[in-house]
Amino acid sequence: MTLYAVGLGPGDARYLTTEARDLLLSGRPVLLRTRHHPTIPVLDPEGRWPSCDDLYARGETFEGVYAAIVERVRSMAATGDLIYAVPGHPLVAERTVRDLVADPRRLDIQVVPGLSYVDLALAVLRVDGENLQVCDALALRIDPQRPAIIGQVHSREVASDLKLALLDFFPAEHEVVLLFELGTAEERAERVALADLDRRPFGYLSCVYVPPLAPEADVRRFDGLYAIVSRLHAPDGCPWDREQTHESLKPHLLEETYEVLDAIDAGDPTRLAEELGDLLLQVLMHEAVARRLGEFSIGDITESIARKLIRRHPHVFGTASARTAEEVRRSWEELKQAERGDESILEGVPRSMPALAASQVMQGRARRLGFDWPDLEGPLEKLAEEVREFAASATPDQREDEFGDILFVLANIAQRLGIDAEAALRRANEKFRRRFARVEALAKERGLDLRSLDLADLDALWEEAKASERD
Repeated sequence: MTLYAVGLGPGDARYLTTEARDLLLSGRPVLLRTRHHPTIPVLDPEGRWPSCDDLYARGETFEGVYAAIVERVRSMAATGDLIYAVPGHPLVAERTVRDLVADPRRLDIQVVPGLSYVDLALAVLRVDGENLQVCDALALRIDPQRPAIIGQVHSREVASDLKLALLDFFPAEHEVVLLFELGTAEERAERVALADLDRRPFGYLSCVYVPPLAPEADVRRFDGLYAIVSRLHAPDGCPWDREQTHESLKPHLLEETYEVLDAIDAGDPTRLAEELGDLLLQVLMHEAVARRLGEFSIGDITESIARKLIRRHPHVFGTASARTAEEVRRSWEELKQAERGDESILEGVPRSMPALAASQVMQGRARRLGFDWPDLEGPLEKLAEEVREFAASATPDQREDEFGDILFVLANIAQRLGIDAEAALRRANEKFRRRFARVEALAKERGLDLRSLDLADLDALWEEAKASERD
């Protein structure tokens, strides 16, 4: 059985190819995707050809409608040759034909080309089609830095959804071109701001042209940010950016990381978004330096982490099973250790990591090998022992060494109790900062000089500051 996927062209019958016309009038069975096309009254004035418009009327989603249409085409073609006629070109933004070609089963599919709405749109717009995207308003995927023609904009409801989707990438004032009744005597084009896209009546021969954004205007996507940073590091870019090295950027990376932590602790989503942007900039700055030196590029960064995520999630991307978060964590660590081979289990802990955090990570890894006290009583007894040894220390080196042992045991205790030692200390620091600021404010209100107060007076102000937090 042969299935002929025939393109009806973009408008009235003058755009129908001779091959398509001859085939449609050959007497073979014809199925129309829709009767809403200017050529149909000319070719089938008595309405004998069946269509799939009833499936559109009954369908709850376009995905479901497309699947139902494909099934109807297959069912009708199973009994003999069938002509399946679609608007425009069968392989330009025509989902049903694409699905049939991708899974032909036993059908011999012959594609009979036709002019597409894209051909007419380019002529009306008088623009070059180079780098053009052809998009579907019902399943939009778009690169804002490339021009786009968007079809299937057949109603104001679809236009409204399209506008909201485009506003994720484009400013509201971005000019777009609305194309109506292409290929007919009523053909017209209208330039409007994106914000006004859905304020016109749309029909079955409507589409939208979206001009591209300049790279520096594509500010809501990673690609736009990447282009901006690349421009800063270009030969004619920013002198300061171009002189940076991995070493010179280290303090900025550390500072921005701490500012992200501050934003998380503050529970401020707006600030967190801003600080994460600053941290992302540091990643791109290092990438730009590396690219300039021929060390690596953004593709190496994304490939490395993407492959790692896939490799360490076999329960998602493979056939392994993991039903709980604990099973996932255990699998992750086992896979990570297997990748290291004979390396020490502690080798991957960065030496520049904050000491308390590094202590918890190292002790956690050792615990997974069974090297730890069996219960909380062990580290508590060890803590008392270390405090006694610290008290007995005679030299600065001994005191530093014993004090480090105390912190090490405290990190163990914290981890056992599910406490992030770094976060706990940051919280204590913030509490002290807040209360001491209140002490300073109380002293100022009362005309007191903190430097002249004795410890008892200072302690009284401190207790008052603590009490004010409880009120």
